[in-house]
Amino acid sequence: MKVVVIGAGLGGLSAAAQLVARGHEVTIVERDAIPGGRAGMVESNGFRLDNGPTVMTMPNLLEDAFNAVGTEMRDYVTIKKVDPMYRAVYADGSELNVVHGRQEMAEEISRFSNKIEAASFLKFCTWLEKLYKAEMGSFIDTNFNSPLDLVKPWRAGLQLVKMGGFTKLDKKIGSFFKDERLQRIFSFQSMYAGLAPYEALSIYAVITYMDSVEGVYFPEGGMHSMASGLANALTDKGVTIRYNAPVTRILRSSGVNGAVTGVEVAGDERISADAVVCNPDLPVAYRTLLGGVEAPRVARRGKYSPSCVLWIAGVKGLPPANAAHHNIHFGHDWNGSFKALIEDGVRMPDPSVLVTLHSLDTKGLAPEGDSSLYVLEPTPNLDGKIDWSRERDRIVGDIKNRVASLGYPTDVVVERVYDPLDWEAMGMERGTPFALAHTSFQTGPFRPNNVDKKVPGLVFVGSSTLPGVGVPMVLVSGKLAAERVDEYAKSRR
Repeated sequence: MKVVVIGAGLGGLSAAAQLVARGHEVTIVERDAIPGGRAGMVESNGFRLDNGPTVMTMPNLLEDAFNAVGTEMRDYVTIKKVDPMYRAVYADGSELNVVHGRQEMAEEISRFSNKIEAASFLKFCTWLEKLYKAEMGSFIDTNFNSPLDLVKPWRAGLQLVKMGGFTKLDKKIGSFFKDERLQRIFSFQSMYAGLAPYEALSIYAVITYMDSVEGVYFPEGGMHSMASGLANALTDKGVTIRYNAPVTRILRSSGVNGAVTGVEVAGDERISADAVVCNPDLPVAYRTLLGGVEAPRVARRGKYSPSCVLWIAGVKGLPPANAAHHNIHFGHDWNGSFKALIEDGVRMPDPSVLVTLHSLDTKGLAPEGDSSLYVLEPTPNLDGKIDWSRERDRIVGDIKNRVASLGYPTDVVVERVYDPLDWEAMGMERGTPFALAHTSFQTGPFRPNNVDKKVPGLVFVGSSTLPGVGVPMVLVSGKLAAERVDEYAKSRR
């Protein structure tokens, strides 16, 4: 089949790779001048600054995409371990390095806390590994057609119940660790799912498994290199990628449930196709590309994840000697911060911030003696109570002052700031790059499906559909999308 993929984000590129492996003819159309989507990049004054995800986990999933087109990832992207994976800095001044290797991490916990907590960590890792194995094949790497599909993998489901997968995450983490500081570092990942640890189910500890157990990595050249490398592999295999080609409409045959026939580019060019894979944010795609077709109710009225303010900057000088690649600076009030952010829709009274230093251990991302800064503070999305048109400058100023007080260099050479209004302008629903929150009824078969019976031949990919948010999930979504295209092709024979 002839397939057009809208968007050269990681989801679209992954889908394209899997479609090529299945023998389909693929064309990718991308509105921007470079691939990557949310894994974008700003290059200026000798700095290369990522403006998207900063944590790479489960590199095997990216390698699968390269292998699908008959290439090796190492020929296009060089990745290395980030060790320590995180430096956690607490309000009381204590510091914990999250390091590769279970035994090594246990030793670090013993130093940081005590031997009992260290032994609990090893038990925690065993539990996490079992959780991941139970979830991956049956609930993550699978297409759902209805909620009834949840009962099919009953053995995996029963195992998850027995393991406490449907208890609250904070309670489950607390059953392993008594040290509140350790509870934080092994539960903050629920933020990726758009939930506080006290409201997230324990099944979302699978995110903790992906980073704290399987490890965190970083591509040479920055996170954007994942997308640029995969795009280069695809073009080497004959896939056409058209940049600066914004899609203005998905074309359909006549009739109430008309099948897709291609896309309209820049308002005047038409590209025919038997199927279309759509990488833009699902609710936005419905609203802007599918005129007259209503998005699923959950996409229109569901609960969206918090957003963030992101400050990326090329600065003169080097960070403190004890700084790591990823630095999490926790505030005092843990649960109170989540309540403010998620329930009240206001800024955290004592914000926790992530400071990432991509240039710390990777050459070429900043001039010699200078640094790249990536500073992220979680904030409410546009459903919250912050007037970003009025509050942006004050909040950004607070963030910069906080970073300076922590000892990081702030003599700016080049900078960019992204707030929820900017994310919205870039095509992200409710001004959040983290899509729908993974509540119980917005996950699995309850999440917006990657197909819609009203639009035959259209398949969605990316964080706003199955299986969900995060680089690993988005890469998996590409495989699931390709499977849907295959199903559609068979139905037309």
